[in-house]
Amino acid sequence: MSASERGTSGVQSVARAFALLEVMAEARGELSVSELAEATGLPLPTIHRIVRTLQELGQVHQLANRRYTLGPRLVGLGERASRMLGLRAAEGLKALAETIGETANLAVLDGDRAVYTAQAPSPRHSMRMFSEIGRRVPLHSTGVGKALLAQMPAETARRLLAGAGTPRLTAHTITGIEPLLAELAAARDRGHALDDSEHELGVFCVAVPVPGAPSPTALSVSGPTTRFSRDRAGEAAALLRAAAARMTGQFACPEPAPARRAASHSSDSGVPPSSRSTTSTRKLP
Repeated sequence: MSASERGTSGVQSVARAFALLEVMAEARGELSVSELAEATGLPLPTIHRIVRTLQELGQVHQLANRRYTLGPRLVGLGERASRMLGLRAAEGLKALAETIGETANLAVLDGDRAVYTAQAPSPRHSMRMFSEIGRRVPLHSTGVGKALLAQMPAETARRLLAGAGTPRLTAHTITGIEPLLAELAAARDRGHALDDSEHELGVFCVAVPVPGAPSPTALSVSGPTTRFSRDRAGEAAALLRAAAARMTGQFACPEPAPARRAASHSSDSGVPPSSRSTTSTRKLP
């Protein structure tokens, strides 16, 4: 085998390994080797070989029932990636906070919660909102949470809400899955999500999704209702969407085009695509 052939094979193996990890992440649970084959179109021997290597590295964990989940080593990688995401967004958050005059936040989806990864405090007011970086908050009662849910298909949002529950945190919290799904539809229509004292009394928040981010991401501004409320929601949402569009260019992770083009010509992907709803089908070279 020539050096170039070895290089191509190595790149292909890396692409396949990451695709298997992504399938496991999207499943939000455990998968068998046959289910991984259905989802990716890869032959079973290839999956066995890659999963065994990932298991040895701690990136994949095998359960007693011989099914697989994401491994513990990925936790640290995810935390470091989240911090780097916040660092890349810092300049945009600072500019947003200076323009609006309220605290700007960046959050990403973490299981059935939102986690704050970066924040720029209001530069104008001593009384301002503060959320600890790394703090995990519910999806149903926060602006960032609803902006994250609004990016998903309704059934995915329904599943997350059902799993996490929708407890009442204030007198204004929207509870129950159907009312929340209606609120998410309204958020999609107007292009931004709101938290009007739903998570914490006296706090108003406007949030938008960040399209093209490497994982579901939301951008928000929040402040006390004494000076920041629904009458400023339209202004804040327009500034947030512009900031999110600028961040999209920073966060964009282009697909490996050669691998995608070659996918339909693969000679070893003889397993038919999955019809399961838990994982997406991604044919690989």
